[in-house]
Amino acid sequence: MKVIFGLGNPEKKYDGTRHNVGFFVLDTLAQKWGTSFTPSKKLKAHIAEISVDEEKILLVKPDTYYNDTGESARAILDFYKLDLADILVIHDELMIDFGTVRTRTSGRDAGNNGIKSLLAHLNSDQFARIRIGIGTTLRNLATDYDFVLGRFSLKEQTILNDELLPIIHAFVDQFTNGSLMNDSVSATKEP
Repeated sequence: MKVIFGLGNPEKKYDGTRHNVGFFVLDTLAQKWGTSFTPSKKLKAHIAEISVDEEKILLVKPDTYYNDTGESARAILDFYKLDLADILVIHDELMIDFGTVRTRTSGRDAGNNGIKSLLAHLNSDQFARIRIGIGTTLRNLATDYDFVLGRFSLKEQTILNDELLPIIHAFVDQFTNGSLMNDSVSATKEP
């Protein structure tokens, strides 16, 4: 079994924000694979389930809010008795320019509070990540809080849909096949 966590905030008012790009990617995967999310209070998340090549894959959108994502991750790992090698986390990364997607198989939090929560609850940094750059020059005009909770521009949304999603989906496929490596892809220049 593999688990793909998207980081984000559960309320509708956060849909379309930079901080919810992890949830957005999971929604596109659920659509691609013809599944839908159902709530699980016990696991503190909305979960969609599919099988790829006879392996069960869970798409997980934690209900704990971004900064407490580790609570849901811990509940799921304990319930299903999974190893950290079975987890992929998809999240926004303020310190990476928009248009860049990076993968990691371990590492520190780089100031990301959702990753800090995962590190604290999982007691390890040995889990795979897809880091979606959201940084633009507009970041200098707002606080980090306001910037990450701001919405993608129409141009950014087009680039995300047309150029970045195929790259992200390919990285997800690598993970489900057991071959995700540290990598970086820049699809475009800053809009």
